[in-house]
Amino acid sequence: MFEHFMKSLALHMRRPHQTSCIRLITRLYFLTGIFLIPSLTGNLSYAERWPKPAIDSDFFNNGAPLPAKVELGKLLFFDKILSGNRNISCATCHHALTDTGDGLSLSIGEGGRGLGVTRDTGVGADAVTERVPRNAPPLFNLGAREFDTMFADGRVQVDSSQPSGFRSPAGNTLPLGLDNVLAAQAMFPVTSNTEMAGQPGENPIADAGAINRLAGPGGVWDQLAERLRAIPDYVNHFQSAFPDITLAADITFVHAANAIAAFEAKAWRADNSPFDQYLRGKNRVLTPAQKRGMVLFYRKDKGCHICHSGVFQTDQGFHAIGMPQIGPGKGDGFDGHEDFGRERVTGDVNDRYRFRTPSLRNVALTGPWGHDGAFNTLRAVVKHHLNPEKSLLNYDHSQAVLPGRPDLDDIDFGVQNDPGRLSNIAAANELQAKPLRKKQVDDLLAFLQALTDTGSLDLRNDVPKSVPSNLPLGD
Repeated sequence: MFEHFMKSLALHMRRPHQTSCIRLITRLYFLTGIFLIPSLTGNLSYAERWPKPAIDSDFFNNGAPLPAKVELGKLLFFDKILSGNRNISCATCHHALTDTGDGLSLSIGEGGRGLGVTRDTGVGADAVTERVPRNAPPLFNLGAREFDTMFADGRVQVDSSQPSGFRSPAGNTLPLGLDNVLAAQAMFPVTSNTEMAGQPGENPIADAGAINRLAGPGGVWDQLAERLRAIPDYVNHFQSAFPDITLAADITFVHAANAIAAFEAKAWRADNSPFDQYLRGKNRVLTPAQKRGMVLFYRKDKGCHICHSGVFQTDQGFHAIGMPQIGPGKGDGFDGHEDFGRERVTGDVNDRYRFRTPSLRNVALTGPWGHDGAFNTLRAVVKHHLNPEKSLLNYDHSQAVLPGRPDLDDIDFGVQNDPGRLSNIAAANELQAKPLRKKQVDDLLAFLQALTDTGSLDLRNDVPKSVPSNLPLGD
């Protein structure tokens, strides 16, 4: 009976009253949650906005980098040998057990203790001097070729006019030989005094980082490479992973960054969610609520797909959406506690408060959300998008996940408590208010849940049992 109805409807759609039939199809869809194939609903605007499913060629090395390179990157990613004081690794803020993030609004970098939401700010002279100013972004799918820009402000980006092939804070001193922009990104956390290098006076790497001495003899990258050259097990791994390495002296930090990028790209590819399966033709993998949320997401008048477009649901652009500003800031504004976002890179005041559009793959796993992790529930951040100005002005401070310490707490909400600065953030907002009923929000959230790759739910095998430095994996 239903098939007969659909055939009749398809025939009807060739006639002048096609528009009313499309409305009927859409209404039937929302009432039943039954998926209608694109051949019968080709004129529905949302169907035209679906992304193509990801394929191997969308990824560097067709998604299959050299296994020896991946294994080396895995060890390096979890090894504290890459930090100035040998007390923090890349994984501390991007751990497999915390969905490639850390579960905090703002990371606690070098000097903190613990993992994920249990991490504290440290004690005594070793305690952190400030929170990391931005949320630790998830690392899913960053091995895809379309990700040509890294960091929330885009300060590392593919640029063929640069000697290294990348525009970055290192300028012309960024070494040659980096495989891709993900490898270029891996060059920088180790140089940050707050993140991994430590504070000036604590170690030579921190001293070099404090004066922006990154490249060349005695620079941050050379010192770290020297540490790796001194560990025989690492030398063996580098020789297996890179044909141009014969002797320990051949190892550079560029090799290390390329290996780390290979590991991240391979381990955290996530393009097999129910939605991905649906795009590949498996019509029954989505629930009725998820299908309704998908239609809502891609409806022309709701606009979610405009910024969250393409295969990985990001336009790779930068937008000001009135996000609350919490934490120490990036040194902007009269007291340094603001974060001007993209303007910090371009110098264009029109880019103030613009931040990079995140991918929505595995979004349900990667809270807190926002460039500074201002929202601790997916519902809260979705509702923020529906009315950014109202959300900004009525921000609930309890949404912030910030390990407490009185001196840090005192500045965490300085911008949020300043009506003048809030007004500036609100004025830059680019999103129009979009009223949705609670049921519609529920459906959107159901669709966002459908973007979770089930292979990402258990990442325990991405954690090595030990590392060649023999430093502890935990604290």
